[in-house]
Amino acid sequence: MRVPRLVGLMAVDARETAEARGVLLVAPDRPDFPHTVVDYVVRQFPPAGAEVPRGAVVTVWFDLGDAEGGAGVREPRLPRPPSGGMRREVDEPGDPFEVLR
Repeated sequence: MRVPRLVGLMAVDARETAEARGVLLVAPDRPDFPHTVVDYVVRQFPPAGAEVPRGAVVTVWFDLGDAEGGAGVREPRLPRPPSGGMRREVDEPGDPFEVLR
């Protein structure tokens, strides 16, 4: 059988998908994995599509977000995105027929 793609799924959906496909899930970074619901799977091993016997163990890791006290990425992203948009406020249009006179 082939390992299902679990990356991107919420924990509850990953458990249901794995059970339906006949593999067992473990999560070394989440001791409370059986009760985890909304964290998203960010990595899995073996990868999706790998041939494994029925009942094989698939290890998944989660994006823990702020649950572990993280504050996200703090350093600036380089290169900076293009500024785009208007750089100054445009004057209000005057009489619409002024140009035609």
